[in-house]
Amino acid sequence: MKYTYLLINVLTVFFPVVLSFDKRVNFYKSWKFIGPGMTITALFFLFWDVLFTVKGVWSFNPHYIIGITLWGLPLEEVLFFITVPFACIFIYACLNYYVKWQMNNRLTLMINSLIIILSVLGTIFYHDRLYTIVTFGLLLVLMPLLQYMFKAKWLNRFYLAYLVALIPFYIVNGILTSIPVVIYNNNENMGKRVGTIPVEDHFYLIILLLMNVGFFEYFKTKNQLS
Repeated sequence: MKYTYLLINVLTVFFPVVLSFDKRVNFYKSWKFIGPGMTITALFFLFWDVLFTVKGVWSFNPHYIIGITLWGLPLEEVLFFITVPFACIFIYACLNYYVKWQMNNRLTLMINSLIIILSVLGTIFYHDRLYTIVTFGLLLVLMPLLQYMFKAKWLNRFYLAYLVALIPFYIVNGILTSIPVVIYNNNENMGKRVGTIPVEDHFYLIILLLMNVGFFEYFKTKNQLS
Protein backbone atom coordinates (compact mmCIF):
# COMPACT_ATOMS: atom_id res chain seq x y z
CA MET A 1 0.00 0.00 0.00
CA LYS A 2 2.81 2.44 0.76
CA TYR A 3 3.94 2.28 -2.87
CA THR A 4 0.55 3.40 -4.23
CA TYR A 5 1.43 7.03 -5.01
CA LEU A 6 4.85 6.06 -6.36
CA LEU A 7 3.28 3.47 -8.66
CA ILE A 8 0.80 6.06 -9.94
CA ASN A 9 3.73 8.32 -10.85
CA VAL A 10 5.55 5.51 -12.65
CA LEU A 11 2.49 4.49 -14.67
CA THR A 12 1.75 8.12 -15.54
CA VAL A 13 5.10 8.61 -17.22
CA PHE A 14 5.83 5.06 -18.46
CA PHE A 15 3.91 5.09 -21.76
CA PRO A 16 4.86 8.67 -22.73
CA VAL A 17 8.54 7.81 -22.25
CA VAL A 18 8.31 4.56 -24.23
CA LEU A 19 6.25 6.14 -27.02
CA SER A 20 8.62 9.12 -27.21
CA PHE A 21 10.74 7.04 -29.58
CA ASP A 22 7.93 6.60 -32.09
CA LYS A 23 9.54 7.40 -35.46
CA ARG A 24 6.70 9.66 -36.57
CA VAL A 25 6.50 12.05 -33.63
CA ASN A 26 10.10 11.60 -32.39
CA PHE A 27 9.14 13.22 -29.12
CA TYR A 28 12.48 12.32 -27.53
CA LYS A 29 14.08 15.00 -29.72
CA SER A 30 11.98 17.57 -27.85
CA TRP A 31 13.12 16.51 -24.38
CA LYS A 32 15.77 19.25 -24.36
CA PHE A 33 13.02 21.86 -24.75
CA ILE A 34 10.95 20.39 -21.90
CA GLY A 35 13.58 20.35 -19.15
CA PRO A 36 14.12 24.09 -18.53
CA GLY A 37 10.43 25.01 -18.50
CA MET A 38 9.44 21.99 -16.47
CA THR A 39 12.08 22.88 -13.88
CA ILE A 40 10.87 26.48 -13.59
CA THR A 41 7.23 25.40 -13.37
CA ALA A 42 7.98 22.61 -10.90
CA LEU A 43 9.78 25.02 -8.54
CA PHE A 44 6.79 27.37 -8.67
CA PHE A 45 4.29 24.61 -7.95
CA LEU A 46 6.46 23.05 -5.26
CA PHE A 47 6.49 26.38 -3.42
CA TRP A 48 2.70 26.48 -3.81
CA ASP A 49 2.46 22.88 -2.61
CA VAL A 50 4.65 23.41 0.45
CA LEU A 51 2.65 26.49 1.42
CA PHE A 52 -0.69 24.71 1.03
CA THR A 53 0.52 21.69 2.99
CA VAL A 54 1.68 23.94 5.84
CA LYS A 55 -1.62 25.85 5.75
CA GLY A 56 -3.62 22.62 5.84
CA VAL A 57 -5.23 23.04 2.41
CA TRP A 58 -4.37 19.40 1.75
CA SER A 59 -2.45 16.58 3.37
CA PHE A 60 -1.12 13.15 2.43
CA ASN A 61 -2.27 9.78 3.69
CA PRO A 62 0.81 8.13 5.28
CA HIS A 63 -0.50 4.66 4.39
CA TYR A 64 0.07 5.25 0.66
CA ILE A 65 3.46 6.97 0.53
CA ILE A 66 6.94 5.52 1.13
CA GLY A 67 7.82 8.10 3.79
CA ILE A 68 10.68 9.98 2.10
CA THR A 69 10.09 13.75 2.21
CA LEU A 70 11.60 16.79 0.52
CA TRP A 71 10.75 20.27 1.86
CA GLY A 72 8.04 18.65 3.93
CA LEU A 73 6.42 17.02 0.89
CA PRO A 74 6.32 13.30 0.08
CA LEU A 75 8.82 12.33 -2.59
CA GLU A 76 5.89 11.15 -4.71
CA GLU A 77 4.33 14.63 -4.65
CA VAL A 78 7.60 16.13 -5.90
CA LEU A 79 7.74 13.55 -8.69
CA PHE A 80 4.14 14.44 -9.60
CA PHE A 81 5.38 17.76 -11.02
CA ILE A 82 7.72 15.88 -13.34
CA THR A 83 5.62 12.92 -14.45
CA VAL A 84 2.31 14.72 -15.06
CA PRO A 85 3.71 17.70 -17.03
CA PHE A 86 5.87 15.34 -19.12
CA ALA A 87 2.84 13.21 -19.97
CA CYS A 88 0.73 16.27 -20.80
CA ILE A 89 3.36 17.85 -23.06
CA PHE A 90 3.64 14.47 -24.78
CA ILE A 91 -0.12 14.58 -25.43
CA TYR A 92 0.21 18.16 -26.72
CA ALA A 93 3.07 17.24 -29.09
CA CYS A 94 1.28 14.14 -30.43
CA LEU A 95 -1.91 16.08 -31.11
CA ASN A 96 0.08 18.75 -32.93
CA TYR A 97 1.51 16.05 -35.17
CA TYR A 98 -1.58 13.95 -35.81
CA VAL A 99 -4.36 16.55 -35.63
CA LYS A 100 -3.88 19.52 -37.95
CA TRP A 101 -7.13 21.20 -36.93
CA GLN A 102 -6.98 24.04 -34.46
CA MET A 103 -9.54 26.44 -33.04
CA ASN A 104 -9.94 29.79 -34.74
CA ASN A 105 -8.91 32.95 -32.92
CA ARG A 106 -12.48 33.95 -32.12
CA LEU A 107 -13.34 30.70 -30.35
CA THR A 108 -10.03 30.73 -28.47
CA LEU A 109 -10.70 34.29 -27.32
CA MET A 110 -14.19 33.30 -26.17
CA ILE A 111 -12.84 30.43 -24.07
CA ASN A 112 -10.06 32.61 -22.63
CA SER A 113 -12.62 35.30 -21.78
CA LEU A 114 -14.89 32.72 -20.12
CA ILE A 115 -11.99 31.51 -17.97
CA ILE A 116 -11.21 35.10 -16.99
CA ILE A 117 -14.86 35.72 -16.04
CA LEU A 118 -15.00 32.50 -13.99
CA SER A 119 -11.76 33.50 -12.30
CA VAL A 120 -13.17 36.90 -11.36
CA LEU A 121 -16.30 35.28 -9.93
CA GLY A 122 -14.25 32.67 -8.09
CA THR A 123 -12.05 35.26 -6.39
CA ILE A 124 -15.08 37.36 -5.41
CA PHE A 125 -17.36 34.66 -4.03
CA TYR A 126 -14.68 32.42 -2.51
CA HIS A 127 -12.14 34.99 -1.34
CA ASP A 128 -11.98 33.24 2.04
CA ARG A 129 -11.00 29.84 0.58
CA LEU A 130 -7.24 29.66 0.09
CA TYR A 131 -7.14 27.01 -2.66
CA THR A 132 -9.93 28.70 -4.60
CA ILE A 133 -8.67 32.27 -4.46
CA VAL A 134 -5.05 31.37 -5.26
CA THR A 135 -6.06 29.16 -8.20
CA PHE A 136 -8.45 31.65 -9.76
CA GLY A 137 -6.21 34.58 -8.85
CA LEU A 138 -3.29 33.04 -10.75
CA LEU A 139 -5.50 32.30 -13.74
CA LEU A 140 -6.69 35.89 -13.63
CA VAL A 141 -3.08 37.00 -14.05
CA LEU A 142 -1.82 34.28 -16.39
CA MET A 143 -4.61 34.20 -18.96
CA PRO A 144 -4.64 37.93 -19.85
CA LEU A 145 -0.84 37.90 -20.05
CA LEU A 146 -0.83 35.05 -22.58
CA GLN A 147 -3.80 36.36 -24.56
CA TYR A 148 -3.13 40.08 -24.72
CA MET A 149 0.51 40.73 -23.85
CA PHE A 150 2.34 37.71 -25.30
CA LYS A 151 -0.38 36.94 -27.88
CA ALA A 152 0.43 33.23 -27.59
CA LYS A 153 -0.54 31.61 -30.88
CA TRP A 154 -0.31 28.11 -29.40
CA LEU A 155 -3.45 28.79 -27.34
CA ASN A 156 -5.44 27.78 -30.46
CA ARG A 157 -4.06 24.25 -30.01
CA PHE A 158 -3.89 24.24 -26.22
CA TYR A 159 -7.50 23.47 -25.38
CA LEU A 160 -7.66 20.30 -27.47
CA ALA A 161 -4.64 19.01 -25.53
CA TYR A 162 -6.32 20.03 -22.28
CA LEU A 163 -9.49 18.11 -23.16
CA VAL A 164 -7.50 14.98 -24.01
CA ALA A 165 -5.37 15.40 -20.86
CA LEU A 166 -8.58 15.34 -18.81
CA ILE A 167 -8.83 11.60 -19.52
CA PRO A 168 -5.65 10.62 -17.61
CA PHE A 169 -6.38 13.47 -15.18
CA TYR A 170 -9.66 11.86 -14.13
CA ILE A 171 -7.96 8.47 -13.79
CA VAL A 172 -4.96 9.69 -11.77
CA ASN A 173 -6.75 12.31 -9.69
CA GLY A 174 -9.72 10.02 -9.26
CA ILE A 175 -7.46 7.41 -7.67
CA LEU A 176 -5.59 9.96 -5.55
CA THR A 177 -8.77 11.52 -4.16
CA SER A 178 -10.94 8.42 -3.81
CA ILE A 179 -8.55 6.17 -1.86
CA PRO A 180 -7.63 8.88 -0.70
CA VAL A 181 -3.91 9.45 -1.09
CA VAL A 182 -4.34 13.23 -1.09
CA ILE A 183 -6.81 14.56 1.48
CA TYR A 184 -8.41 17.95 0.77
CA ASN A 185 -9.62 20.32 3.46
CA ASN A 186 -13.05 21.45 2.24
CA ASN A 187 -12.80 24.58 4.37
CA GLU A 188 -10.18 25.85 1.91
CA ASN A 189 -12.02 25.05 -1.35
CA MET A 190 -15.50 25.48 -2.77
CA GLY A 191 -16.59 22.11 -1.42
CA LYS A 192 -17.83 21.11 -4.87
CA ARG A 193 -16.46 18.00 -6.56
CA VAL A 194 -16.64 16.09 -9.82
CA GLY A 195 -16.84 12.61 -8.37
CA THR A 196 -14.15 12.84 -5.70
CA ILE A 197 -12.10 15.53 -7.48
CA PRO A 198 -12.39 19.15 -6.28
CA VAL A 199 -13.59 21.54 -8.99
CA GLU A 200 -10.50 23.70 -8.42
CA ASP A 201 -8.26 20.84 -9.61
CA HIS A 202 -9.56 21.35 -13.16
CA PHE A 203 -8.34 24.95 -13.14
CA TYR A 204 -5.16 23.96 -11.32
CA LEU A 205 -4.49 21.66 -14.28
CA ILE A 206 -5.03 24.55 -16.71
CA ILE A 207 -2.36 26.60 -14.90
CA LEU A 208 0.04 23.65 -14.78
CA LEU A 209 -0.38 23.00 -18.51
CA LEU A 210 -0.30 26.65 -19.56
CA MET A 211 3.03 27.19 -17.85
CA ASN A 212 4.63 23.95 -19.06
CA VAL A 213 3.39 24.26 -22.65
CA GLY A 214 4.23 27.96 -22.69
CA PHE A 215 7.84 27.34 -21.65
CA PHE A 216 8.06 24.36 -24.02
CA GLU A 217 6.99 26.55 -26.95
CA TYR A 218 9.29 29.36 -25.86
CA PHE A 219 12.43 27.24 -25.64
CA LYS A 220 11.58 25.37 -28.84
CA THR A 221 11.08 28.61 -30.76
CA LYS A 222 14.22 30.11 -29.25
CA ASN A 223 16.23 27.12 -30.46
CA GLN A 224 14.78 27.38 -33.97
CA LEU A 225 15.69 31.06 -34.20
CA SER A 226 19.25 30.57 -32.96
